[in-house]
Amino acid sequence: MRMTVADAKGFTLIEVLVGVAMTVVSVFGLVQLFLMAARANVVAHDNTFAAVLASEKLEQLLSLSWGFDSAGITTGDTTTDVTVSPERPGGAGLTPSPAGALTTNISGYCDFLDARGRSVGTGTSPPVGALYVRRWALDLLPGSDNVLLLQVRVTGRAAASSGPGRVPGEARLLAVKTRKTG
Repeated sequence: MRMTVADAKGFTLIEVLVGVAMTVVSVFGLVQLFLMAARANVVAHDNTFAAVLASEKLEQLLSLSWGFDSAGITTGDTTTDVTVSPERPGGAGLTPSPAGALTTNISGYCDFLDARGRSVGTGTSPPVGALYVRRWALDLLPGSDNVLLLQVRVTGRAAASSGPGRVPGEARLLAVKTRKTG
């Protein structure tokens, strides 16, 4: 019994090439999906870490005294240096900040952090090793000397001079502090 070409079982070269092409396209699509997921993880990590750094500064500012003394006279911590941890005397405390404190490095309203969130300095120029810039602004609410608006902005060093718009990996937090009798 002789087999003819028409009786042969198996795949033709064209069928094999089409199957290989489909497999390559599928694998390429999966690789792209994995790369997108990895980039999304990096962005999520940066956003979360920036939010933690912003939250730390906001908590530090909220812990400073801002109230009334027993005679009803307004008091507020305007001398603590919050650019360092632990705090020390000789800073701006809760003194209202100059205009532009969230967009430019203003001494007393800015600090620089490394990749682990540790302070590497303060001032107007980022030192070597600074990966994050943390700025804060303090403003009295218009029409009230008893309500303070606290804002904290954390950006990566590359995005630090980007201006007032939001950038990837940035965190902004806002709080209101009112004077209390105490």
